[in-house]
Amino acid sequence: MNILIVGGGKVGTSLVDMLSVQGHQVTIIEMHDAVFTKMQRTVKNARPVHGDGCNPTVLRDAGIDTMDAVVAVTGDDEDNLVVAKLAKHEYRVERVIARVNNPKNEWLFTAKMGVDIAISHSALLARIIHEELSMGDLVPLLKLGGGQISLAEVTVPEAARVIGDRVDALKLPAECVLATLVRKGMLVIPRGDTTIQQGDKIIALVKTEQQAELVRIFG
Repeated sequence: MNILIVGGGKVGTSLVDMLSVQGHQVTIIEMHDAVFTKMQRTVKNARPVHGDGCNPTVLRDAGIDTMDAVVAVTGDDEDNLVVAKLAKHEYRVERVIARVNNPKNEWLFTAKMGVDIAISHSALLARIIHEELSMGDLVPLLKLGGGQISLAEVTVPEAARVIGDRVDALKLPAECVLATLVRKGMLVIPRGDTTIQQGDKIIALVKTEQQAELVRIFG
């Protein structure tokens, strides 16, 4: 993929390293002279462009018309929104990702503003803390459907109320499917008459927002 990064600071240059290793072709824009000079010395796997990423001329010089994705990661939320709006609405870039620096501005980073995915470090940290505190023994294995669905694993503890219950008697969330059980290292296909035992690792497809309900059932 051809990817344009706007913002040559620590976040932008770290992205260059990760994306180039994955085989993507990366172009990176930076407007500040000192940052750009440093970036030229340290970034070897991307085409550097000196200029203001909010300027359509600079974006065109960077080849925005050929980009599959644009990632705006400057330290200024207003600049990131301008880049996102230009990329999506002016140049029809398929995927636009923007960094949110101030959590109070997160509500602005919407599809209407050209943002497909908003990345807020504060929101990500809060979500991780929430999951660690509320999910107990649940381990998210995979996110699907844009993060709305999770493949998750939960271990049945010693005092769980469901021990001995049949699968067809479990009151699971409406949009939850038990994919398999791992019991003493062996896979068990859950059928209606399968009973839950202590130590079973329950692997289920569940709406991400219902993971806490899964923990409540098997905890």
